[in-house]
Amino acid sequence: MSWFQKEIRLSVRPRGFHVITGDIVEQVPEIRRYSVGLAHIFIKHTSASLTINENADPTVRVDMESHFNAMVPESAGYLLHTTEGPDDMTSHIKVAILGSSVTIPISDGRLNMGTWQGIYLCEHRNRAGPRRLVVTISGELKRG
Repeated sequence: MSWFQKEIRLSVRPRGFHVITGDIVEQVPEIRRYSVGLAHIFIKHTSASLTINENADPTVRVDMESHFNAMVPESAGYLLHTTEGPDDMTSHIKVAILGSSVTIPISDGRLNMGTWQGIYLCEHRNRAGPRRLVVTISGELKRG
């Protein structure tokens, strides 16, 4: 069993749902060294989340943003934590619903996801900065 961990940085993205699978694979080429294992991806922020969903049709990402904005509206008058703006507490609520990490199997040096699956960065802030992810891999290294 081998362990590997790396912190990576994602460029600034606008509010919304963004497929970042390619960013992760590009910045963590060490995935290719594993014959079998797990990649755990954790976001080090409380106003952006991670999830796995449809990676092909961009309207899915638009619909996800629309749904979460309807489900957790910034106009909710009962929210107290708005120090950084109306998207402050709503961002934290969305993270609590979606989560801060995903775990994906690794098979033969690749993330083993379904054909239509992609890793999403769910950016909940109107004006966010770059995001940092910690990728931890455990598994068996390829022989040879």
